[in-house]
Amino acid sequence: MTESTDRISPLHGAGGEMMEQLLAEHVMPHFAARSVGRIDVTAMDDGATLRLPSDGELVVTTDSHVVKPVFFPGGDIGTLAAAGTLNDLAVMGARPLAITLAVIIEEDFAIADIDRIVKSFADVLAESDVAVACGDTKVMGRGELDGIAINTTGIGVAERAIRDAGAEEGDAILVSGTIGDHGMALLAAREAFRLDTELCSDVASIWPMIRSVLPIGGVHAMKDPTRGGLAAALNEMARKSGTTMEIEQAAIPIREAVAGLSDLLGISPLEVANEGKAILIVAPETAEDVLAALRNHPLGRDAAVIGRVGSSHPGRVVVTTPVGGRRFLDMPLGDPVPRIC
Repeated sequence: MTESTDRISPLHGAGGEMMEQLLAEHVMPHFAARSVGRIDVTAMDDGATLRLPSDGELVVTTDSHVVKPVFFPGGDIGTLAAAGTLNDLAVMGARPLAITLAVIIEEDFAIADIDRIVKSFADVLAESDVAVACGDTKVMGRGELDGIAINTTGIGVAERAIRDAGAEEGDAILVSGTIGDHGMALLAAREAFRLDTELCSDVASIWPMIRSVLPIGGVHAMKDPTRGGLAAALNEMARKSGTTMEIEQAAIPIREAVAGLSDLLGISPLEVANEGKAILIVAPETAEDVLAALRNHPLGRDAAVIGRVGSSHPGRVVVTTPVGGRRFLDMPLGDPVPRIC
């Protein structure tokens, strides 16, 4: 029996000629051969070497991606895997240098879709001048995996790593843009709904935007509100810092389409994942300058100050409603949209 030339077979993950052909024809052409951050990305050895800088801190993060659907409005699993990893580095104030790419593919997956996914991955890296240091490919049988899964590890360097526990009383709470876009766009695109909406994922690498903010100073904490959304991220930051996150509901930027679908489905947009946004906790004396820098970047044009850090309820998030009432915004049990990233 001859192997199909346009679908993934077990031999594509078996370490032989077919895997080499897959990598040579459908993976490596998407990545420019270059050296970034003193990492030699042309050698194709079993590992990469990295000379650490003489100053600063090395920041390492890892993530796995099993999003459904694999292709969605605004991106795909490749865009998501690259941006999600780079964003974890960015919110720690780290300049991303390199990333690993490990792909597990279901037998019979279309090779044309591999091309598309890897190109999306590479396009995100090119925007932030990041290299692929090393990678791996595995194939599982039909029904043993839902299409494709991607694991990544990101490597970056920070002059001073920014922790998500650094909030101080009096700090301003900023978000870099509209909330809930990614989760609601994926939900609308799923087969169970197939809604005709203008919703589009916000998936993007935020490093180019964050890079413009760091020189201003005064950024005490950052976090990207992915699974569990704004609610989970703010609760985690409040608990770690022992402060109160006091936010104004009316100040939170939410697209009309996101708010409408959220109301229809009974899902809070504050609990839904974002993949191209950041929460920044900033000293009051630099908050306006940081806000202006965010708004000066295309990804931050809808940035807003949504509250202040207080001390009335340590470890909690308090929301002031549009009519003046106050309520706790609790840590969600989990993102209401499964397989979101």
